Amino acid sequence: MSTAPRLTALDALHRSLGATMTDFAGWDMPLRYASERDEHNAVRTRAGLFDLSHMGEITVTGPQAVDLLDYALVGNISTVGNGRARYTMICQEDGGILDDLIVYRLGETEYMVVANASNAQIVLDALVARAEGFDAEVRDDREAYALIAVQGPESPGILKSVTDADLDGLKYYAGLPGTVAGVPALIARTGYTGEDGFELFLKPEHAEGVWKALTEAGAGVGLIPCGLSCRDTLRLEAGMPLYGHELTTALTPFDAGLGRVVKFEKPGDFVGRKALEAAAERAETPPPRKLVGLIAEGRRVPRAGFQVVAGGEVVGEITSGAPSPTLGKPIAIAYVDAAHAAPGTAGVGVDIRGTHEPYEVVALPFYKRQK
Repeated sequence: MSTAPRLTALDALHRSLGATMTDFAGWDMPLRYASERDEHNAVRTRAGLFDLSHMGEITVTGPQAVDLLDYALVGNISTVGNGRARYTMICQEDGGILDDLIVYRLGETEYMVVANASNAQIVLDALVARAEGFDAEVRDDREAYALIAVQGPESPGILKSVTDADLDGLKYYAGLPGTVAGVPALIARTGYTGEDGFELFLKPEHAEGVWKALTEAGAGVGLIPCGLSCRDTLRLEAGMPLYGHELTTALTPFDAGLGRVVKFEKPGDFVGRKALEAAAERAETPPPRKLVGLIAEGRRVPRAGFQVVAGGEVVGEITSGAPSPTLGKPIAIAYVDAAHAAPGTAGVGVDIRGTHEPYEVVALPFYKRQK
C-alpha cells in the first residue's frame, strides 16, 4: 500500500513558484525552481532561500536531559552553553553511525535534537529507548516546526531587515530566540552550504508569511528560492557529509574521518563507547580507506557507487558526485585505499560505464569561503 508523501507548510507556495517537486525521505520537496546552476551560484554570490521543514526536531527536557544526551550520543553535551549548538552523532552499540545531528541547548534543562529527515524516526526511537532510567522526556516535535534557511553572503543583511535579533552577536553554531517578520522564531547559524547563513525554526502557520517577507527583503540583492538539488552540490563543494552516502551504519565516525566528534573524556558510559574505543585505536594505524576529494580532468560526472580505480585495480568507491558550478568541473567524494589517498596521487581514475576517466585526488573541502 503506497503512502502519500508528507507536505510542508510551504507546499502550495512552492507549486505557485513552479518548483519541480520530488519525494525525499517521504516528503514532497522542491528539487529546483528553475536552473540548479543559477540557484547554486546565487547562494555562493548573493543569497538563496530554502524550505528545510522535512528535518526532524526532537525536544529533550527534564532534570536529567543532559545526562540522557551524554549517554545516547557520542558528543559531550554537558559542555554546550545556553544558546549554543553542537554537531554530533548517534551511534549503534557496534559504533556504526545511525545519524549525524545538531543539538541546540534552548534552556537550563531543554535541548532540541535536529535529525536528518530520512532518520528522524530512527533517532526518535533510539532516544526514547535510551531514555529509560533517566528523569527526562523525549518529545517528537516534527509537527511543531517549519524550518526556513537563508544562505549566502547577503543573508545577514536580508535577515537584519526583518528581525529584532542581534545577528552580529550570533556566533557560528548558536541559536537565539527572536522575532522574524513579526512572529517568534528560533534563529540559528549553522548552515550546510559552505556559506554564512541562518536557519529559522518557527510555527508552520507562520512559514508562508516569513518566506514572503524574506523574499521581499532580498529582492534587491538577488535572493532566489532554492531546491534540494543545489543544496546537494553546495554541501558537496564544502566537503560536508550526507547520511546514506559518506555516513552509514557500516561506518564508525573514525572510518568517516570524523573521530573528533567522539568525546571519550566525558564522564560515564555512552552507547557504542567500547566499539568506538577500538575504532579509535585502529585509526591510529593507517586506516584501510580514507575519505578524499576527486576532481575530473574531463567532463563525465561520477555518481555514488561508481568504482575508483588505479593500475587496473579497484581502490575505492564514490559516495557523492556531481558537476561543480563553482569549479566548472565534475567533482566527487570517495573512500579510497590509503595508498592512493594522498593529494596529487597519480594514476587515479573513476570507472564510468566501462571507461576509466582520469581524476585528481585532492584534500577536502573543494571550496572554502573567504571569511
